[in-house]
Amino acid sequence: MSTAIGIDVKDVSKYFGTFRALDHISLQVPRGEIFGLLGPNGSGKSTLIRILCGLLTPTSGHATVDGYDVEREGELVRQHIGYVSQSFSLYRDLTVEENLDFFSSIYRLRGEERRARKEWAIDLTHIGPYRDRLAGALSGGWKQRLALAAALMHQPRVLFLDEPTAGIDPVARRELWDLLFGLAGEGVTMFVTTHYMDEAERCGTVAYLYLSRLIVAGHPEELKKLEEVTPKGTRRVSAECREGVATLMTSAKKLPYVRAATIFGTTLHLLIDDRVTNEKVEHDLEEIGTSDVTVAAIAPTLEDVFVQLTETRGREVEASR
Repeated sequence: MSTAIGIDVKDVSKYFGTFRALDHISLQVPRGEIFGLLGPNGSGKSTLIRILCGLLTPTSGHATVDGYDVEREGELVRQHIGYVSQSFSLYRDLTVEENLDFFSSIYRLRGEERRARKEWAIDLTHIGPYRDRLAGALSGGWKQRLALAAALMHQPRVLFLDEPTAGIDPVARRELWDLLFGLAGEGVTMFVTTHYMDEAERCGTVAYLYLSRLIVAGHPEELKKLEEVTPKGTRRVSAECREGVATLMTSAKKLPYVRAATIFGTTLHLLIDDRVTNEKVEHDLEEIGTSDVTVAAIAPTLEDVFVQLTETRGREVEASR
C-alpha cells in the first residue's frame, strides 16, 4: 500500500483509567518528511508513538501509518515501520553482525535477500569496521548506528526514533542526522522525539505536546513568526557581559520593561518593551552594577517559541484539566 501521507492522526485520545494521556491529537506527516515531536517528560510523546506503532489502541480517534489503520491492521503497521529507542535495546553480548543476523531472522529475511539487506544497512551506517565487535563494547554513537541499522533491515517506509541522540557526543549526533536526511531523501518518513532545539530546527515540521495536548505544530520558521511568541509592543534582544550570564539575568529581572529573560549559553535573551532602545538597556544594566554590557536585536529562536507558548497556551491547558 502506498500513500502520500506517511502518518495521519485524527482526533486521537488515550485514557488509562481516569488518567488522560492524550487529548484529541490531530497531525499529518507527509511521506519523506522528518517530523519532530517535542514536549516535557510525561506530556504523552511515548504514548503517541506506541499507538502509531500498533502497540496501543486509542480510546477514541483514528490513525494510519503508511496507509494502514493502527487499530485494525496493527500487524501490517509493524511490518512497515522501524523503531529506534533512546536506550540501547540490542544484545550487548552479540557482535554487530550477529545482532543484524538476529534481526534479519525476525523480519523473515532469507538467503541472498538477507545478505544483501544486511550489507546495505552496514554500508549505510558505516559500521563495517566494527562488525566483529561486541555491541556492548561500542561507543554511544556507534550503538545508535547499530540500532538504526537493525531497524532498517527490512527497509521500512516509516521510522520512529525516540530521542535517538540522547547521551551521544555532538559529532555523532550530526553524523546520525546526516543519515536521517539521506533516508528522508529516499522517501522514508521519520517521526523523531527530541529535547534538542538544534535537532528540532532540522525537522520539516515540529509539534509541541504539553500535558497530553498538542498546543502547536508547523514549520520552525513559521512558528517563530507567531504573534504570541513576540507579542505586539515587544521585541527580542540578546545581552552579554563580562560578569557572566547568571549575574546578568539577576540584573535584567530588576528592569520594569523586561517581560522575560532566558539564558542561552553565554548570552541572555530578553523580551522587552519595543519603546526601549538597546542603549537604554545597556545603560540601565550598567547602572545596576553589571559592567560592559552589549545588547543587540535578535529574532526569536525555536526555544523562545516553546517557552512562550508554554506560558500562554500551556497555562490554558493547565486551567482546563
